[in-house]
Amino acid sequence: QVQPVESGGGLVQPGGSLTLSCATSRRAGPPMAMGWLRQAPGQEREFVASISWDGRRTEYRDSVKGRFTISRDNDKNTISLQLNNLKPEDTAVYYCAVQAIARSNPHNIVAEDFGSGGQGTQVTVSS
Repeated sequence: QVQPVESGGGLVQPGGSLTLSCATSRRAGPPMAMGWLRQAPGQEREFVASISWDGRRTEYRDSVKGRFTISRDNDKNTISLQLNNLKPEDTAVYYCAVQAIARSNPHNIVAEDFGSGGQGTQVTVSS
């Protein structure tokens, strides 16, 4: 079982950047597709980005395309999320999780396709 540990969140002004990291426990077998989710106060958890087991395929929710970049290092068992040009609406707790369900249409990807993730890391975008 993969147990993610997220880090890298913080307080940043609009237009700023952050890099989130997710460390996963080493496990037997091939790497798994992973993703980042987020949950704002009073809101449902939502899909943000995903990456295939080999890093060749990435998907993003429309609102973060061109601003966020997901990547992974399988040798180090880490998944990263680079957040650029942050907006107040990006404020949320960000979670890293295993993608249990694959979708042929990326617009159909939902948070329920992923495991529960770790404890999360808080990202606050405010002036």
